[in-house]
Amino acid sequence: MTGAQISVLADGRRLHLNHGPIDLIVEAFGAEAERRAAHAQAAARFRTILDELVAELPELRRPCDPAAPRAFAGATARRMEAACRPLADVFVTPMAAVAGSVADEVLAAMTAGRALARAYVNDGGDIALHLAPGQALRLAIAGTGHGFADRVEIDAASAVRGVATSGWRGRSFSLGIADAVTVLARSGAAADAAATIIANAVDLPGHPEVARKPANELAPDSDLGGRPVTVAVGSLADAEIEEALRGGLAVAEDLRCKGLIEAAALFLARKCRIAGAFLPLTGAGAGRGPLEGANRSRAGISTRPGRFAAALA
Repeated sequence: MTGAQISVLADGRRLHLNHGPIDLIVEAFGAEAERRAAHAQAAARFRTILDELVAELPELRRPCDPAAPRAFAGATARRMEAACRPLADVFVTPMAAVAGSVADEVLAAMTAGRALARAYVNDGGDIALHLAPGQALRLAIAGTGHGFADRVEIDAASAVRGVATSGWRGRSFSLGIADAVTVLARSGAAADAAATIIANAVDLPGHPEVARKPANELAPDSDLGGRPVTVAVGSLADAEIEEALRGGLAVAEDLRCKGLIEAAALFLARKCRIAGAFLPLTGAGAGRGPLEGANRSRAGISTRPGRFAAALA
């Protein structure tokens, strides 16, 4: 495996960090000296994250036990465990929060000691945010359809500092059939873990239109082992879509009531359901954001349902 690759994108504003399966876009806003220092700090922290995770990977692939917290050595691994343990009344491993935890860890390093107005770390669509008082960032939900406006704005007064999306159409396996579940939470790790759990709960067990395969047939080292993951969803009746969404919405509302998430948007087929104050922008504010365009793939922006990327207000 080659080492960490670090480069500035063609726009001169964003930093691209890649190492094996980890692919980040980071950006800081503020005075030029502060921006440069923040980017240097992000790059320095990023260089060791993958090796740290690999060193503890066997244990990170084991299920969380709410009664027996584990003392991981690496800071990112500790974030993963902390985000997933509150959800461990169902099967979950710390890997459910890996992307959000990496984003949180790099953001923490990036902002330490810096005077920044805003910053974000986008790990393949799972995002950690920094907002100084009075600041805001606009987020784009690409390609969802469903009649749902595709912009939400997070301001500094909000508790939200993490956004993540999960679903069977995404880059990771899902036990459920949600096209996408997007979660707003207090950290990237918390959003990532919760999105996984909620997406798993949007389901129709045993439905003939849902094709599944054991996770370890698709990826031998999957933390899901032989659990069946969704590989295709056929035609569903409206009542079936509603039934599946109700299951996920119940879990989302439970997590919201426990203070584990701020809001969630659940997407399946032609329908969307919302938990909490997930308020889309409307009117002129809902137009295309400046990050949509050149370098689309490297910016982590995707036309898949529910994929997120930061778009600047």
